[in-house]
Amino acid sequence: MKQIKEMNKFDFDKLTDRKGTGAIKYDGLTEIFGKSDLLPLWVADMDFETPPFIVDALKKRMEHPIFGYSTIPDDYWTTICQWINDRHGWNVEPDWVTYIPGVVKGIGMAINVFVKEDEKIIIQPPVYHPFSLVPLGNNREVVHNPLRRIQDGAYEMDFDNLEQVADDKCRMLILSNPHNPGGIVWDRETLKRLADFCYKRNILVISDEIHCDMALWGNKHIPFASVSPEAEACSITFYAPSKTFNIAGIVSSYAVVPNNELRKTFYDWLSANEQNWPNMFAVIATQAAFREGEEWRQEMLRYIERNILFVEEFCRMHILQIRPMRPQASFLVWLDCTALELSQSELVSLFVDKAGLALNDGAMFGKEGEGFMRLNVGCPQSILREAMERLEEAVNQYAL
Repeated sequence: MKQIKEMNKFDFDKLTDRKGTGAIKYDGLTEIFGKSDLLPLWVADMDFETPPFIVDALKKRMEHPIFGYSTIPDDYWTTICQWINDRHGWNVEPDWVTYIPGVVKGIGMAINVFVKEDEKIIIQPPVYHPFSLVPLGNNREVVHNPLRRIQDGAYEMDFDNLEQVADDKCRMLILSNPHNPGGIVWDRETLKRLADFCYKRNILVISDEIHCDMALWGNKHIPFASVSPEAEACSITFYAPSKTFNIAGIVSSYAVVPNNELRKTFYDWLSANEQNWPNMFAVIATQAAFREGEEWRQEMLRYIERNILFVEEFCRMHILQIRPMRPQASFLVWLDCTALELSQSELVSLFVDKAGLALNDGAMFGKEGEGFMRLNVGCPQSILREAMERLEEAVNQYAL
């Protein structure tokens, strides 16, 4: 490990105190978990410092004492398109891209633009909980097409069930690509099959690809809209540099819509409601990330891989009742705790009350997530080690 650390330019082992900064992950513990003294490994932002080239770019702008209305530089869009093309092989035109004030907000906006109140939205749980909460909050019916567990504990899409649940009222499917919480990088064949299904039934696919730049172990993210003309014709894709470069507090999301008709309908609505204009810091942070961030990104991903391997090895050696599902992308690890044979409330209590850990309750991702917990490994390994040791002790006490 010493040789690896000496070769690295950036220090991901550094401990940075985030308490008192308004960070939900830390300062929101009491509100969410009822305790403030937990080790937080839940909210999907990392405890690594935002890359210095982003911080420096923001500092440089802040040297000027006026923060008035700002223009959007022309190279903002081309920088985004170049990043997507270089990393994912999708040739995106600048006219296809616009700013949105957050991926979840974008989902809500797309629902209100494209889905009538008597129409339905398909999700595939276990999945990121706003996929359910946002449609329901907008008085739309949610149709569940649960992912199917396969032999190695991973998941696949259940197209047979999709055929059964997708009736004529289904107008939208929200796709998590890569999948959260499972960390699945969907393969081309699966995405193409989904595109064919949705295109034939006039179902709009909203593809949340916020974790796209965090593929691990040689896996390759495939943009949904890139797999076929049908996918391009029936989809809106949402991106952001926020997960990869740890800038979630700087709202820097954007949409990509290749289809002219969909784009005009959606972007006209965004423009009319002034939802498509980025703040100056979003532009600065995004351009700094995409112009200077590749070396940092690669080092961060290798560190995440080592953290995942550490969790796997620790469970294999000390907590056999918990089985981590290795993600193909992102810093989120889906923990299969079903062998503990606990109810979901007992499982949450084990982590929170016995181990002193704050993880995401698997049930929040749908009833298919019961028996699971979501672990954020985007932190210094010393923190992760402490967390796993606490969990081992808690499980051992439970087993007595």
